[in-house]
Amino acid sequence: MSEEELLESFLEEASEHIENLNTNILEMEGDPSNDEYINEVFRAAHSLKGTSGSLGFVRMQKLTHDMESVLSLIRDHKLEVDSDKIDLLFRCLDGIMGYIDNIRNTGTEGENDYKEILDELNSYLDGGDKASAPDKEKKEEKASDKESDTHSETENTGEHDGASSIQDNINAVLSLKEFEINAIKDAKSDGQKCFLVTIVIDSECLLKSVRAFMVFKKLEGKAEIMKLSPSAQDIEDEKFEFDFSMLILTDMDKAAIQKRISKIAELSQIDIKEYQAEDFVNNTKVVTSDEESSGKEESSPKEKEQEAPKGPAAEAKTKVKKPVASHSVRVDIDKLNKMMNLVSELIIQKNGIVATASAITESTHENSLINAYHQDMDHLNLITNSIHETVMQMRMVPIDNVFNRYPRMMRDLSKKLGKDIDLIITGEETEIDRTLVDELSDPLMHMIRNSADHGIEDKETRIKNGKPEKGTVRLEAEQIGDNVMIRISDDGAGINTEKVVQKAVQNGRLTAEEAENISEEKAADLIFLPSLSTAEKVSDISGRGVGLDVVRSKIEGLGGDVTVESELGKGSTFIIRLPLTLAIVKALMVEVCNEIFAIPTSSISIVEIIPIQDVNYIQEKPFINLRGEVIPLLYLREFFCLDDKMDFIDTANKELLKKEEVEERRSMVGDDSILVTVVKKGKKTLGIVMDGYIGQQEIVIKPMGEYINSPKAISGATILGNGDIALIIDPYALF
Repeated sequence: MSEEELLESFLEEASEHIENLNTNILEMEGDPSNDEYINEVFRAAHSLKGTSGSLGFVRMQKLTHDMESVLSLIRDHKLEVDSDKIDLLFRCLDGIMGYIDNIRNTGTEGENDYKEILDELNSYLDGGDKASAPDKEKKEEKASDKESDTHSETENTGEHDGASSIQDNINAVLSLKEFEINAIKDAKSDGQKCFLVTIVIDSECLLKSVRAFMVFKKLEGKAEIMKLSPSAQDIEDEKFEFDFSMLILTDMDKAAIQKRISKIAELSQIDIKEYQAEDFVNNTKVVTSDEESSGKEESSPKEKEQEAPKGPAAEAKTKVKKPVASHSVRVDIDKLNKMMNLVSELIIQKNGIVATASAITESTHENSLINAYHQDMDHLNLITNSIHETVMQMRMVPIDNVFNRYPRMMRDLSKKLGKDIDLIITGEETEIDRTLVDELSDPLMHMIRNSADHGIEDKETRIKNGKPEKGTVRLEAEQIGDNVMIRISDDGAGINTEKVVQKAVQNGRLTAEEAENISEEKAADLIFLPSLSTAEKVSDISGRGVGLDVVRSKIEGLGGDVTVESELGKGSTFIIRLPLTLAIVKALMVEVCNEIFAIPTSSISIVEIIPIQDVNYIQEKPFINLRGEVIPLLYLREFFCLDDKMDFIDTANKELLKKEEVEERRSMVGDDSILVTVVKKGKKTLGIVMDGYIGQQEIVIKPMGEYINSPKAISGATILGNGDIALIIDPYALF
């Protein structure tokens, strides 16, 4: 494992610990008597201390050590949990996150030692713990032992079993075959020596595999590892005791090897013995590492038995559980993207086979060949769909990876604004594409801050209006069809549309005439305009006129949309709709003026054939009354300025959609009818009029590219089975 891989592994693990700490510190504040939350926070801090120290990040190790010491006092009920201590713990967390960000960006933890935080932590350690210094050390040792026991049970590391494990590894390494002995002879002729190196890692080490790979890294380029026991895979998976042995070939001497390895911390024993090829030929007796031990001496089994503590605690400590097999692995997002691209190409190829085979079917009368072809195509389709679903499931993660960031933020906002606000989260198990996780963070943060600052009133105003003193902001997620719906709602003041309209007129966004005729719904939608803020004063939370316009552009850039519903005096709800994935979707292939377009099925409510006489007009704008609902119509040929003469890809598309099929689709509609696809956006409904439809198809979404100035209603393009291009319509942009 390279240093880069070690660092990446550390950063991933640290991020998980940070998320765990954020959640459990909040829970600890809400229920300070619950030891489960306190223990969980203590364990996470202890793990961070161990991993940061093992990689040489001493400042981060110091901060987490002092944080852990204060948590130890809280766990032992020598300090009470209150708002000040929770604030301090969160400041510690901010400091740790600062170190992590620095490590991620520069590879080092930086120079900030967060002295003020350390001083405050030590003030509790000096004044809060009445025990003497020796007692304090014993207590911390006890906590560390407790942690070590926990890791022993969950990771099957157990207690180091001494000489038997070491001897087994040595025997395995020294058991050589003839070609390996010849390799040692050849190395000797080149001036290299053969050494048996046995390493024993400190039993208190939390990441023993990291220590082992640090040893390998130190020898990299200077020595060749001939044999290793346990295997490299077992060491990486931590399926080994605290020792390992290796046979190496090197031009270094014993002292140089010792010097290189001894720089690594948490190695309790380093044994190095030189071997000649003749030793293996003559079956020389294997020498145990005790004979040249440069570390700690091992007690005999009998002595160990005498020294072992008695009672239930000792029994629990020596008991080794069978390791639980892991059913999950971390996969780099770039690898997933590469896999998705391959699946996309497979789907395009499948569509191409379908298009080509349709011509073969028409030109042959061999029923057996046609049947065989259809069977093969059904099988290919089944395999392709299964691969697609599996890859999509691999890319999906619970949305709580995003939502978990906001309870802490809401706590800080509540204190800063002087308001009492509850953040209620539901639907956090809803899954979204991994690529959306980081993209969603900032838009949701803007809207939650907006709800807390602009939405929720101060305590006095809420009491005056007959509301509970504590305001409520809800963050909800659910999957509806192929979309994820996220709602951010509050029980605050709602949007003062009159004030918003006035501000829009002042900023030149609306004319006075437009302001008089604007509907309540469109007035509320004005808050998404750039540089439009109704805040009375600018703060570090809001009021600068940025945020919601950025939110809308960001969400639309992800292929979704955001709407707002509000009632003055009762509250507001922001609704975000996002596609489950940005890569492959099901679409309805439609025809307009001999052009083929794709409309994602996730946005379609229903497709209807409507008699022309049922089309009515209000101020020259067409609409229909469908089952009691008034639906405005939009003709795609007019929207895209198409007519039958504008036939720039007609010839190519006719190969995919035969002329007879086009005429058949049109005859189904008839000259006295129109084909309408009904789509919904929030409470709005729109009927899209097209010339004909081809059917449903899985399509691969391709971006248009920055050099093509495409209309807003075109969200991308897809490659058809015959290699031609069809534009993908974003129906939400048509409203």
